[in-house]
Amino acid sequence: MKILDGKDKASIAEAVMLLEKGEIVAFPTETVYGLGAVAYDPLAVAKIFEVKRRPRFDPLIVHLDGPQRLEEYVESIPPQAERLIKAFWPGPLTMIFRKRLVIPDIVTAGLPTVGIRVPSHPVALELIRTLKKPVAAPSANQFGYMSPTRVHHVARSFAERVPLVLDGGDARYGIESTIISFHEDGVVVHRHGAITTEELSEHVRIIDREKSSIVCEAPGELPYHYSPMKPLRLVNGPSDATCANSSYLAFQEPQGPLAARHIKVLSPTGDLREAASNFFSFLIELDRDDIDMIYAERISEKGIGRAIMERLRKASKRHASPLPDNR
Repeated sequence: MKILDGKDKASIAEAVMLLEKGEIVAFPTETVYGLGAVAYDPLAVAKIFEVKRRPRFDPLIVHLDGPQRLEEYVESIPPQAERLIKAFWPGPLTMIFRKRLVIPDIVTAGLPTVGIRVPSHPVALELIRTLKKPVAAPSANQFGYMSPTRVHHVARSFAERVPLVLDGGDARYGIESTIISFHEDGVVVHRHGAITTEELSEHVRIIDREKSSIVCEAPGELPYHYSPMKPLRLVNGPSDATCANSSYLAFQEPQGPLAARHIKVLSPTGDLREAASNFFSFLIELDRDDIDMIYAERISEKGIGRAIMERLRKASKRHASPLPDNR
Protein backbone atom coordinates (compact mmCIF):
# COMPACT_ATOMS: atom_id res chain seq x y z
CA MET A 1 0.00 0.00 0.00
CA LYS A 2 1.22 3.45 -0.92
CA ILE A 3 0.54 6.30 1.48
CA LEU A 4 0.67 9.60 -0.41
CA ASP A 5 0.12 13.20 0.61
CA GLY A 6 -3.43 14.04 -0.40
CA LYS A 7 -2.55 17.72 -0.80
CA ASP A 8 -0.18 16.90 -3.66
CA LYS A 9 -1.71 17.08 -7.15
CA ALA A 10 0.45 14.19 -8.35
CA SER A 11 -0.99 12.03 -5.57
CA ILE A 12 -4.53 12.94 -6.62
CA ALA A 13 -3.64 12.12 -10.23
CA GLU A 14 -2.32 8.70 -9.26
CA ALA A 15 -5.46 7.96 -7.22
CA VAL A 16 -7.66 9.01 -10.15
CA MET A 17 -5.67 6.77 -12.50
CA LEU A 18 -6.25 3.79 -10.23
CA LEU A 19 -9.96 4.53 -9.92
CA GLU A 20 -10.28 4.84 -13.70
CA LYS A 21 -8.68 1.40 -14.01
CA GLY A 22 -11.30 -0.14 -11.74
CA GLU A 23 -9.21 -0.18 -8.56
CA ILE A 24 -10.19 1.00 -5.09
CA VAL A 25 -8.40 3.71 -3.10
CA ALA A 26 -8.71 5.03 0.43
CA PHE A 27 -9.15 8.75 1.01
CA PRO A 28 -9.93 11.15 3.86
CA THR A 29 -13.22 12.83 4.57
CA GLU A 30 -14.12 15.19 7.39
CA THR A 31 -15.87 12.30 9.19
CA VAL A 32 -13.70 9.18 8.73
CA TYR A 33 -11.49 7.70 6.02
CA GLY A 34 -13.38 6.12 3.12
CA LEU A 35 -12.67 3.23 0.76
CA GLY A 36 -13.78 4.34 -2.67
CA ALA A 37 -14.52 3.08 -6.18
CA VAL A 38 -16.16 4.67 -9.21
CA ALA A 39 -19.87 4.39 -8.45
CA TYR A 40 -20.69 3.57 -12.09
CA ASP A 41 -18.39 0.53 -12.09
CA PRO A 42 -20.07 -2.58 -10.56
CA LEU A 43 -16.88 -4.66 -10.68
CA ALA A 44 -14.88 -1.99 -8.87
CA VAL A 45 -17.62 -1.58 -6.27
CA ALA A 46 -17.60 -5.36 -5.76
CA LYS A 47 -13.95 -5.07 -4.72
CA ILE A 48 -15.00 -2.86 -1.82
CA PHE A 49 -17.32 -5.57 -0.50
CA GLU A 50 -14.64 -8.21 -0.95
CA VAL A 51 -11.82 -6.27 0.71
CA LYS A 52 -14.00 -5.14 3.62
CA ARG A 53 -15.77 -8.51 3.92
CA ARG A 54 -18.94 -6.45 3.89
CA PRO A 55 -22.34 -8.15 3.38
CA ARG A 56 -23.84 -7.33 -0.02
CA PHE A 57 -27.11 -6.32 1.66
CA ASP A 58 -25.42 -3.33 3.35
CA PRO A 59 -25.68 -0.37 0.92
CA LEU A 60 -22.91 2.15 0.21
CA ILE A 61 -22.94 5.95 0.21
CA VAL A 62 -22.24 7.81 -3.02
CA HIS A 63 -20.00 10.88 -2.73
CA LEU A 64 -20.27 13.90 -5.04
CA ASP A 65 -18.20 17.07 -5.32
CA GLY A 66 -21.30 19.25 -5.12
CA PRO A 67 -25.10 19.25 -5.55
CA GLN A 68 -25.00 20.60 -9.12
CA ARG A 69 -25.24 17.13 -10.73
CA LEU A 70 -27.51 15.54 -8.14
CA GLU A 71 -30.45 15.29 -10.57
CA GLU A 72 -28.38 12.98 -12.78
CA TYR A 73 -28.42 10.35 -10.03
CA VAL A 74 -31.79 10.77 -8.30
CA GLU A 75 -35.39 10.90 -9.51
CA SER A 76 -36.42 13.97 -7.55
CA ILE A 77 -35.20 16.35 -4.85
CA PRO A 78 -37.81 17.10 -2.16
CA PRO A 79 -38.11 20.71 -0.91
CA GLN A 80 -36.90 19.47 2.50
CA ALA A 81 -33.70 18.23 0.85
CA GLU A 82 -33.15 21.54 -0.90
CA ARG A 83 -33.21 23.32 2.47
CA LEU A 84 -30.77 20.84 3.99
CA ILE A 85 -28.44 21.02 0.98
CA LYS A 86 -28.14 24.78 1.48
CA ALA A 87 -27.56 24.36 5.19
CA PHE A 88 -25.22 21.35 5.39
CA TRP A 89 -23.54 20.54 2.05
CA PRO A 90 -20.62 20.18 1.76
CA GLY A 91 -20.63 18.39 5.09
CA PRO A 92 -21.40 15.25 7.10
CA LEU A 93 -25.03 14.72 6.06
CA THR A 94 -26.13 11.79 3.88
CA MET A 95 -29.57 12.01 2.27
CA ILE A 96 -31.48 9.03 0.86
CA PHE A 97 -33.23 9.57 -2.49
CA ARG A 98 -34.97 7.43 -5.11
CA LYS A 99 -32.13 6.53 -7.47
CA ARG A 100 -31.82 6.62 -11.23
CA LEU A 101 -30.64 3.55 -13.16
CA VAL A 102 -27.18 5.05 -13.64
CA ILE A 103 -26.39 3.96 -10.05
CA PRO A 104 -25.77 0.17 -10.14
CA ASP A 105 -27.81 -2.06 -7.84
CA ILE A 106 -24.66 -3.36 -6.14
CA VAL A 107 -24.11 0.12 -4.67
CA THR A 108 -27.57 0.22 -3.13
CA ALA A 109 -27.89 -3.48 -2.18
CA GLY A 110 -30.70 -3.79 -4.73
CA LEU A 111 -32.78 -1.05 -3.10
CA PRO A 112 -34.49 1.62 -5.22
CA THR A 113 -32.89 4.31 -3.08
CA VAL A 114 -29.36 5.66 -2.73
CA GLY A 115 -27.60 7.58 0.03
CA ILE A 116 -25.69 10.61 -1.26
CA ARG A 117 -23.49 13.23 0.37
CA VAL A 118 -20.97 15.93 -0.51
CA PRO A 119 -17.93 15.70 1.79
CA SER A 120 -16.25 18.90 2.94
CA HIS A 121 -12.68 17.58 3.20
CA PRO A 122 -10.57 19.34 0.53
CA VAL A 123 -8.75 16.12 -0.46
CA ALA A 124 -12.01 14.23 -0.98
CA LEU A 125 -13.47 17.09 -3.01
CA GLU A 126 -10.38 17.42 -5.19
CA LEU A 127 -10.32 13.67 -5.81
CA ILE A 128 -13.96 13.62 -6.97
CA ARG A 129 -13.60 16.82 -9.02
CA THR A 130 -10.54 15.50 -10.82
CA LEU A 131 -12.17 12.11 -11.41
CA LYS A 132 -15.37 13.79 -12.68
CA LYS A 133 -17.40 10.80 -11.53
CA PRO A 134 -19.26 9.93 -8.31
CA VAL A 135 -17.43 7.76 -5.79
CA ALA A 136 -19.12 4.98 -3.82
CA ALA A 137 -17.38 4.67 -0.47
CA PRO A 138 -18.00 3.13 2.95
CA SER A 139 -15.54 3.62 5.81
CA ALA A 140 -12.06 2.20 5.17
CA ASN A 141 -12.13 -0.58 7.76
CA GLN A 142 -12.99 -4.24 8.05
CA PHE A 143 -16.75 -4.69 8.18
CA GLY A 144 -18.19 -4.22 11.65
CA TYR A 145 -14.97 -2.81 13.13
CA MET A 146 -14.41 0.77 14.29
CA SER A 147 -14.16 3.40 11.58
CA PRO A 148 -10.68 4.82 10.79
CA THR A 149 -9.99 8.46 11.62
CA ARG A 150 -6.22 8.41 10.96
CA VAL A 151 -4.25 7.21 7.95
CA HIS A 152 -2.36 4.56 9.94
CA HIS A 153 -5.70 2.97 10.92
CA VAL A 154 -6.32 2.33 7.22
CA ALA A 155 -2.82 0.99 6.63
CA ARG A 156 -3.17 -1.40 9.55
CA SER A 157 -6.51 -2.73 8.32
CA PHE A 158 -5.67 -3.36 4.70
CA ALA A 159 -1.88 -3.53 4.23
CA GLU A 160 -1.37 -4.82 0.66
CA ARG A 161 -5.05 -5.27 -0.23
CA VAL A 162 -5.60 -1.60 -1.09
CA PRO A 163 -3.08 -0.05 -3.49
CA LEU A 164 -3.23 3.55 -2.28
CA VAL A 165 -4.40 5.75 0.57
CA LEU A 166 -4.37 9.53 0.39
CA ASP A 167 -3.21 11.07 3.66
CA GLY A 168 -5.39 13.99 4.67
CA GLY A 169 -4.53 14.15 8.36
CA ASP A 170 -6.83 13.25 11.24
CA ALA A 171 -10.56 13.37 10.55
CA ARG A 172 -12.18 16.55 11.88
CA TYR A 173 -15.38 15.02 13.24
CA GLY A 174 -14.18 11.48 13.95
CA ILE A 175 -17.67 10.06 13.59
CA GLU A 176 -19.68 9.17 10.50
CA SER A 177 -22.22 11.29 8.65
CA THR A 178 -25.83 11.53 9.76
CA ILE A 179 -28.15 9.61 7.42
CA ILE A 180 -31.74 10.72 6.76
CA SER A 181 -34.65 9.94 4.45
CA PHE A 182 -37.64 12.02 3.38
CA HIS A 183 -41.34 11.35 3.95
CA GLU A 184 -44.54 13.37 3.53
CA ASP A 185 -44.79 14.15 7.21
CA GLY A 186 -41.11 14.81 7.89
CA VAL A 187 -37.57 13.46 7.95
CA VAL A 188 -36.45 10.14 9.46
CA VAL A 189 -32.97 9.80 10.96
CA HIS A 190 -31.52 6.39 10.07
CA ARG A 191 -28.10 6.95 11.62
CA HIS A 192 -27.18 9.65 14.10
CA GLY A 193 -23.89 11.30 13.22
CA ALA A 194 -21.90 14.49 13.00
CA ILE A 195 -24.95 16.63 12.20
CA THR A 196 -27.20 16.51 15.26
CA THR A 197 -30.95 16.08 15.36
CA GLU A 198 -31.16 19.48 16.99
CA GLU A 199 -29.35 21.05 14.03
CA LEU A 200 -31.60 19.28 11.54
CA SER A 201 -34.70 20.39 13.45
CA GLU A 202 -33.90 24.01 12.68
CA HIS A 203 -34.69 23.31 9.01
CA VAL A 204 -37.05 20.30 8.84
CA ARG A 205 -39.49 18.31 10.97
CA ILE A 206 -37.94 15.17 12.47
CA ILE A 207 -40.30 12.23 12.88
CA ASP A 208 -39.98 8.85 14.58
CA ARG A 209 -40.90 5.87 12.45
CA GLU A 210 -40.88 2.24 13.51
CA LYS A 211 -38.87 0.10 11.10
CA SER A 212 -41.08 -2.89 10.40
CA SER A 213 -38.75 -4.34 7.75
CA ILE A 214 -35.42 -6.15 8.22
CA VAL A 215 -34.17 -4.54 5.00
CA CYS A 216 -31.01 -2.56 5.69
CA GLU A 217 -31.86 0.89 4.29
CA ALA A 218 -28.67 2.68 5.27
CA PRO A 219 -25.13 1.88 6.48
CA GLY A 220 -24.89 1.19 10.20
CA GLU A 221 -28.43 -0.15 10.63
CA LEU A 222 -27.39 -3.72 11.44
CA PRO A 223 -27.89 -4.96 15.04
CA TYR A 224 -24.19 -4.53 15.80
CA HIS A 225 -21.57 -2.40 14.15
CA TYR A 226 -18.58 -0.17 14.97
CA SER A 227 -17.26 -2.95 17.19
CA PRO A 228 -13.86 -3.69 18.76
CA MET A 229 -12.57 -7.26 18.73
CA LYS A 230 -12.71 -7.43 22.52
CA PRO A 231 -16.10 -7.47 24.27
CA LEU A 232 -17.38 -3.99 25.15
CA ARG A 233 -19.58 -3.31 28.16
CA LEU A 234 -21.39 -0.05 28.88
CA VAL A 235 -21.01 1.26 32.44
CA ASN A 236 -22.13 4.26 34.46
CA GLY A 237 -18.74 4.83 36.07
CA PRO A 238 -15.52 3.28 37.45
CA SER A 239 -17.34 1.40 40.20
CA ASP A 240 -19.03 -0.76 37.53
CA ALA A 241 -15.69 -1.83 36.02
CA THR A 242 -15.05 -5.04 37.94
CA CYS A 243 -12.48 -6.64 35.62
CA ALA A 244 -8.97 -5.27 36.25
CA ASN A 245 -7.58 -6.80 33.06
CA SER A 246 -9.45 -4.29 30.94
CA SER A 247 -9.42 -1.01 29.05
CA TYR A 248 -11.61 1.90 30.09
CA LEU A 249 -13.09 4.62 27.86
CA ALA A 250 -14.09 7.57 30.02
CA PHE A 251 -15.99 10.67 28.98
CA GLN A 252 -14.19 12.93 31.48
CA GLU A 253 -11.49 12.19 34.07
CA PRO A 254 -12.73 9.20 36.11
CA GLN A 255 -13.90 10.00 39.62
CA GLY A 256 -12.72 7.36 42.08
CA PRO A 257 -10.32 4.41 41.86
CA LEU A 258 -10.03 2.57 38.57
CA ALA A 259 -8.11 -0.69 38.13
CA ALA A 260 -8.17 -0.83 34.30
CA ARG A 261 -4.82 -1.38 32.55
CA HIS A 262 -5.45 1.19 29.82
CA ILE A 263 -7.52 4.37 30.15
CA LYS A 264 -8.54 6.98 27.60
CA VAL A 265 -10.47 10.18 28.34
CA LEU A 266 -12.62 11.45 25.47
CA SER A 267 -12.81 15.04 26.68
CA PRO A 268 -11.35 16.31 29.98
CA THR A 269 -13.56 19.42 29.66
CA GLY A 270 -16.73 17.48 28.85
CA ASP A 271 -16.97 18.79 25.27
CA LEU A 272 -19.13 16.38 23.24
CA ARG A 273 -17.62 17.50 19.92
CA GLU A 274 -14.12 16.80 21.22
CA ALA A 275 -15.36 13.44 22.51
CA ALA A 276 -16.73 12.55 19.07
CA SER A 277 -13.51 13.51 17.31
CA ASN A 278 -11.54 11.20 19.64
CA PHE A 279 -14.09 8.41 19.82
CA PHE A 280 -13.01 5.85 17.21
CA SER A 281 -9.30 6.63 17.52
CA PHE A 282 -9.32 6.05 21.28
CA LEU A 283 -11.50 2.95 21.03
CA ILE A 284 -9.09 1.45 18.49
CA GLU A 285 -6.18 2.13 20.87
CA LEU A 286 -8.04 0.46 23.74
CA ASP A 287 -8.81 -2.68 21.73
CA ARG A 288 -5.62 -4.50 22.74
CA ASP A 289 -4.45 -8.10 22.91
CA ASP A 290 -3.43 -7.84 26.57
CA ILE A 291 -6.93 -7.18 27.93
CA ASP A 292 -10.13 -9.21 28.29
CA MET A 293 -12.73 -6.47 28.08
CA ILE A 294 -13.37 -2.82 27.28
CA TYR A 295 -15.54 -0.70 29.55
CA ALA A 296 -17.13 2.42 28.06
CA GLU A 297 -18.90 5.08 30.06
CA ARG A 298 -22.40 6.11 29.08
CA ILE A 299 -22.67 9.77 28.17
CA SER A 300 -25.48 12.27 27.82
CA GLU A 301 -27.54 11.71 24.67
CA LYS A 302 -27.72 15.39 23.86
CA GLY A 303 -26.45 16.69 20.54
CA ILE A 304 -23.70 14.54 19.10
CA GLY A 305 -23.70 12.50 22.31
CA ARG A 306 -26.66 10.62 20.83
CA ALA A 307 -24.49 9.51 17.88
CA ILE A 308 -21.72 8.34 20.23
CA MET A 309 -24.14 6.32 22.34
CA GLU A 310 -25.77 4.81 19.25
CA ARG A 311 -22.36 3.42 18.25
CA LEU A 312 -21.49 2.25 21.76
CA ARG A 313 -24.75 0.33 22.06
CA LYS A 314 -24.14 -1.39 18.72
CA ALA A 315 -20.54 -2.15 19.69
CA SER A 316 -21.69 -3.76 22.94
CA LYS A 317 -23.87 -6.23 21.00
CA ARG A 318 -21.11 -7.72 18.84
CA HIS A 319 -20.50 -10.75 21.04
CA ALA A 320 -24.18 -11.24 21.81
CA SER A 321 -26.07 -10.75 18.51
CA PRO A 322 -25.70 -12.67 15.22
CA LEU A 323 -26.04 -10.93 11.88
CA PRO A 324 -29.66 -10.87 10.64
CA ASP A 325 -30.77 -13.65 8.30
CA ASN A 326 -31.11 -11.91 4.94
CA ARG A 327 -33.00 -14.64 3.15
